[in-house]
Amino acid sequence: MTTDLDIAHRVALRPIAEIAAIAGIPDEALEPYGRTKAKISASFIASLRDRPDGALVLVSGISPTPAGEGKTTTTVGLADALRLIGKRAMIALREPSLGPCFGVKGGATGGGWAQVGPMEDINLHFTGDFHAITSAHNLLSALIDNHLHHGNALGIDTRKITWKRVMDLNDRALRSIVTGMGSTNGPVREDGFDITVASEVMAVFCLAADLADLQARLGRIVVAQTREGKPVTAADLKADGAMAVLLKTALQPNLVQTLERTPALVHGGPFANIAHGCNSLIATRTAMKLADIVVTEAGFGADLGGEKFLDIKSRMGGLKPGCAVVVGTVRALKMHGNVAKADLGREDTEAVQRGVVNLLRHVENMQSFGLPVVVALNRFTSDTDAEIAVVNAALRGVGVEMALCTHWADGAKGAETLARAVVKRIESGAANFAPIYPDEMKLVDKIRTIATKIYRASDIALSPMAARKLRHYEEAGYGRFPICMAKTQMSFTADPHVMGAPTGHTLPVRDVRLAAGAGFVVALCGDIMTMPGLPKIPAAHAIGLDGNGEIVGLF
Repeated sequence: MTTDLDIAHRVALRPIAEIAAIAGIPDEALEPYGRTKAKISASFIASLRDRPDGALVLVSGISPTPAGEGKTTTTVGLADALRLIGKRAMIALREPSLGPCFGVKGGATGGGWAQVGPMEDINLHFTGDFHAITSAHNLLSALIDNHLHHGNALGIDTRKITWKRVMDLNDRALRSIVTGMGSTNGPVREDGFDITVASEVMAVFCLAADLADLQARLGRIVVAQTREGKPVTAADLKADGAMAVLLKTALQPNLVQTLERTPALVHGGPFANIAHGCNSLIATRTAMKLADIVVTEAGFGADLGGEKFLDIKSRMGGLKPGCAVVVGTVRALKMHGNVAKADLGREDTEAVQRGVVNLLRHVENMQSFGLPVVVALNRFTSDTDAEIAVVNAALRGVGVEMALCTHWADGAKGAETLARAVVKRIESGAANFAPIYPDEMKLVDKIRTIATKIYRASDIALSPMAARKLRHYEEAGYGRFPICMAKTQMSFTADPHVMGAPTGHTLPVRDVRLAAGAGFVVALCGDIMTMPGLPKIPAAHAIGLDGNGEIVGLF
């Protein structure tokens, strides 16, 4: 069977200076990391400030299933196809996390003939950005405990330290730990680990406008409370400067390429189910200064990454997307229509009809932000014309165009129809983007708005602890912050087993967390974990080196 890695190895990537030239980036603005990847200098990025912005296209998808939807693949295929039809296009993507790479999801560089490379480097250590973020986060953790050890001059209440440690791997055994064991290592206290992509440092990194804004945001991170209930920040601990130093080089976007030579900025990587799910604002803005059309992706379904891209990133960054693409597959729609994975190869138009409501829900949600929508239906060889016709008819019924895509197998030509449909929507000027709630709305009402308007819940069930915290955040001056929902990606509900497009459910909000540096409040819904675990058979079992020292099993 042909794999993404096989295809990647067939293509000789071009020297990164050639790709930079396509994007209009001079040699002196590149800081190479080997032959095929480089960082872009901060001074060059600053010089772009007065250039006009290109159009921005948001790619999101239906609620994900084990059948796969191909959202990153579509992002890459669309950008390649835009260049094929004569547009100056670039891509802005997130960096993959090692957690899912060695867990269940695999890598995140696209697939087939629609992927970015070098895929092994990008999926593993890349240019070290995630290591820098992990180090900056854990430096702050170390400074907290060091402050306690040396007398606790700030009067930190050790029972109210909210800052955990992080690592970029799935390790459920570290969710809850005890630190300070031993006679001289105290104080002994409960602690834990989150995955790096859930770190507030990652969120700060991806939302910062520049280095000065980065350090200011890092300083505002609240890590604990004093015995009197006052917040303790990273700046109080004098951690912000050293943290910014660790992140200085990492904040420069990474330039790579697709297999068809489209320039791609791959930078930052918060998860969309437990964080805000978008690549860095710096990378997106830089791409918009360099290209006529920028294609960017938001993680998981449009109800998670898509909503957060629009309500958090676009709000903070002043972005105005011109079009949204919602990605789906017939196979995934069958699963939303209650077909088992083993039976997906059999024609079942009734299951597609039942499952297409999930797609329609996401389309309607993106339209509620004032965006014109195109649906990208990624075709599998097992899809039948009758099944595809069911999807097309449903979309025609609501006035939405569907593009049948085969870019995994055919590269840019397989997404040409999609590219032309997207350009048509952009050039129509139909976009009238606006977030779905105003800054001044109460925090609890922002949560309720997302739950009712996006998830179609009847209401929320807010725990007493969460309600108290929200009132406290508003009293402390954080009431204008947007909300970052931490919720299962598999369903519009908090139950990952409820598929399709349910309505009338109650969304449980068990806790909330303040991300003062990032500038949002996280609402934890149901049993969502900020440190994932590995599956029974992790992807790591199949990854290794062959006799020639080449990586095998990475996907």
